[in-house]
Amino acid sequence: MTNEIHLAFAHPSERAAATSDGVPHDRISLRDHIVEVEIGAFQAERGTTQRVCFNVVVEVRSHREPVEDDVDRILSYDRVTEAIAFELAAERLNLLETLAERVAERILLEPQARRVFVRIEKLDRGPGALGVEIVRQRDESTPLLTEVSEAPHPAIYFLDNAAITAEGLTPWLDRVEAQEAPVVLCVGLPEASSPRAAHVMAQRRIDLLAIEQNAWVLAGRDARCVVVSTRTELDWAMKQGQISVWAPSKLVLDAVQGPEVEGRDALGLSAWFAEEVSAQALLHVDGTFAETPQDLTIL
Repeated sequence: MTNEIHLAFAHPSERAAATSDGVPHDRISLRDHIVEVEIGAFQAERGTTQRVCFNVVVEVRSHREPVEDDVDRILSYDRVTEAIAFELAAERLNLLETLAERVAERILLEPQARRVFVRIEKLDRGPGALGVEIVRQRDESTPLLTEVSEAPHPAIYFLDNAAITAEGLTPWLDRVEAQEAPVVLCVGLPEASSPRAAHVMAQRRIDLLAIEQNAWVLAGRDARCVVVSTRTELDWAMKQGQISVWAPSKLVLDAVQGPEVEGRDALGLSAWFAEEVSAQALLHVDGTFAETPQDLTIL
């Protein structure tokens, strides 16, 4: 029992050794890597950063050929810290569990990695360290990092309220659905005025939710228009050829570098979103559904 308790709180390197299958494995480790980051599910954790500590151990495939002091032949420590930095920059997260899972998945995309131990701890949320530790093993069916396909580049259309309610919406959707590029639709605030709040952040949420209400109005006009709120949903939809309608709240509020425009500036939000997803173009569509929509910006 004493040994089990020791291992429960030991560094991941000790846990890796204790849970070995008896076959010796090479390991690389990252100890006490501290990053200032905004993370957490509580409202008090929004708008502020806290120290988060990473300890990572990666079991790697043994080299059949001499390393010959060549950094290109090994899994570099930089790849571990880059995996952490990449996931921290991707979006604001609520849970350490989600962050640990994503860091582990990214590390296991490296050709040399076979098993990874990830421990993440918050250092400023109490008198001690609060954290999570996970162990993940590479699935041989998982593509290597060099095999990951490039994300699609969508065409983004900003539909004004006249376009949302126009009779020509369905035939226009027929035309855009036939194009090769994935299609994402953005909308603005509805005609009806939204409530006003004294606090800036509260008003931002109200305005974003009002835009999402308008997105659902558009979705109600044509079943092909599917409202999406997360990057995972969007990536899947684009690869499946689905027409997506962007619901902005989650991506905007969870962004590490969010848009600087106000929540009522729907066009500004759409331009930020277009840059985030590396869109081909952002086009404005009015109720006339002109054959050549107004080109807001080519990205």
